Amino acid sequence: MLDSKTIEIVQSTVPVLKEHSIQIGKRFYELLFEKAPDLYNMFNQTNQKRGIQQEALGYVVYAAGEHITNLEAIKPVIERISQKHRAIGVKAKQYPIVGETLLQAVKDVLGDATSDDIIEAWGKAYGYIANAFIELEEDLYKETESQPGGWEGYQSFYIDKKVQESDNVTSFYLKPKNEKAIASYKAGQYLTLAAAVPGEEYTHIRHYSLSEAPGKDYYRISVKREDARDGAPAGIVLNYLHQQVQTGGTLKFSAPAGDFVLEHSEQPVVLISGGIGITPLLSMLNTIVEKQPTRQVAFIHAAINGKTHAFKEHVAQLDNNNENVTSFICYSSPSEEDRLGDDFDKEGTIDLELLKVIVPSKESVFYLCGSVLFMESILNTLINWGVAKEQIHYESFSPLALLEEE
Repeated sequence: MLDSKTIEIVQSTVPVLKEHSIQIGKRFYELLFEKAPDLYNMFNQTNQKRGIQQEALGYVVYAAGEHITNLEAIKPVIERISQKHRAIGVKAKQYPIVGETLLQAVKDVLGDATSDDIIEAWGKAYGYIANAFIELEEDLYKETESQPGGWEGYQSFYIDKKVQESDNVTSFYLKPKNEKAIASYKAGQYLTLAAAVPGEEYTHIRHYSLSEAPGKDYYRISVKREDARDGAPAGIVLNYLHQQVQTGGTLKFSAPAGDFVLEHSEQPVVLISGGIGITPLLSMLNTIVEKQPTRQVAFIHAAINGKTHAFKEHVAQLDNNNENVTSFICYSSPSEEDRLGDDFDKEGTIDLELLKVIVPSKESVFYLCGSVLFMESILNTLINWGVAKEQIHYESFSPLALLEEE
């Protein structure tokens, strides 16, 4: 445990670090990649360019400082980050250079505002926080590797088939190249891809939710194509998968990971997705139908229109064939074809009026997945309605861990 003087210094300086957290995050990664350029192969370079990774680091630093005497208070953050660290292969030996670089970034950004006492205190605090991550990650590595079909690092999978799910979403069915059994997973978890994209200097790391229920002899990920628009470039890895990776091709993945998972209880469950956020929730829906056929589940999906709506027929079939399943479709910009076919339930967005009609009970457990803005809107609506935060779970396709901070 840290001594009282260290705790006092850390907590008293948290507001300053919080104020400059983004600059500290930017400087940290500049220094880190100068010292260890091979780490470009481990970090999402798109998130680096957008500044998301830097913001995430800044948030973790000041949040850990605020709760230095009770890291249990930020346990969800630690668990989520540790899952991603295990997935991309972060090891204990890498923590010292991270700590050294972080302290240097603090010095560079704050300048004369930092004293030797402050740097020493944060150095001790970093060691304490790093140990919490290292211990959890070591357990995750052991658990992952020791399970039936588990493996360490990245393993090769071949594309057994590709299936078009909508105009911009394609599913990839993955089977192990070594033809051995594959590790199981929990509905809601993801695979981590290490993509060697032709023409790119570094390996690109991406996380893709598993979109099928566990227990099959394959993994399935469903990937949305990202075209260039509004000055933003096309998605490098997404378009590589759609355009260059063909059936029979090989990709490398680490074992399933993630803390956004379906809890097996008898509570009614409400799955609310936006766009490609349908993928982990579809895994949950399929799992409930297979394993808990009497559990009441409402599946609410928002999309632009029918052309971008993936898995529409599959969910409709589950709704028709299972009395415990109710589905609802919301289109923000339905096409004339959608209107003529009466292929959706509501035009616009998911709001409280809709939830009051669809949700079986405020005592339900809720799972949300979609863009940050989409989930913030749903989260705020649910909380204002009186749903307890403990009943709401979400997956943000972003390094930032908590919606309230985003």
